[in-house]
Parts: sequence; C-alpha cells; structure tokens
Amino acid sequence: MAKREFAHPSEMFKVVGQEIGVSDWVEVTQSRIDQFAEATGDHQWIHVDVERAKRDMPEGKTIAHGFLTLSLIPMLNHQISHINNVRNGINYGCNKVRFTSPVRAGSRVRARAKLMAAEKMDGGGVRLTNQITIEIEGQERPACVAETMSIVYAAN
Repeated sequence: MAKREFAHPSEMFKVVGQEIGVSDWVEVTQSRIDQFAEATGDHQWIHVDVERAKRDMPEGKTIAHGFLTLSLIPMLNHQISHINNVRNGINYGCNKVRFTSPVRAGSRVRARAKLMAAEKMDGGGVRLTNQITIEIEGQERPACVAETMSIVYAAN
C-alpha cells in the first residue's frame, strides 16, 4: 500500500477518526525472535527452543514475544504514513495494549493504523493517539491491538 503523506502536523486534526493506512506484510522469523531474546534477556523456551516447540506447542512452532510484536509498530508505522515539516517527534507511550493471538515463527504480520485523537500541545506540538492493530496473515484474530501515543512538533 502507498505511504500516506501529510504536509504538516496540523493536517492531522482533519483525519481524526479515520483509518490512516495499512503497512506491508513483514515476516517474523525465528532469527528475529532469537535476536529479540538476546536483546531483552527473555529466553523462555516457547520463544527460542525450536525442537521443544515442535513437541510441546500448538502447531509445533515457537511464538514471538508479545513485546517483539509491539516493538514492530514503529517500523510498520513508517510504511503507513509520513508527516512533513516536523522538527522532531517523540514516542509518548501506550494507553492500552492487548496481545490477542500468538505470532508463530514464520508468520507474516502487518499494521493497520487509525487516528483516534489529535490534541494541540505547547511549543507547536500535536499529540496523536493511534489505534494500531497488528494483523496476522490468514487469521481473523489480530496478534495485538495497541493504543499508542506520540507527539510531533512542527518545524515552522
């Protein structure tokens, strides 16, 4: 899907309540899961022990860490939209996060973004609240639904 472009942070007020777009599909490989385990120190067997997962996990595969799924949001969001004339932007956090279905190694996921709110901030900022749904290819139930917040500051 084509990346949606916005000329200025002030344009975000016009699209509150709208779906902003959908990212491309991205494969969640065992290598990515292993790298995340190394980075976070979370080596629980359901994520990293491929042989045990073959025996003891539904569908015989390891699953991605929930926080790995959540951490894909910035990369996937970058594919969805871009706001021009931004001096800087910050991750402001999450209001709510739910991991509703496991992401099995080898699955492909994508993000669907909907702008829920845009609020004026001091210093020329706009606080954006997005609902991000991480979908799993071929499954009805999403992997994750998160309400994320960021602040973008206009360059002019």
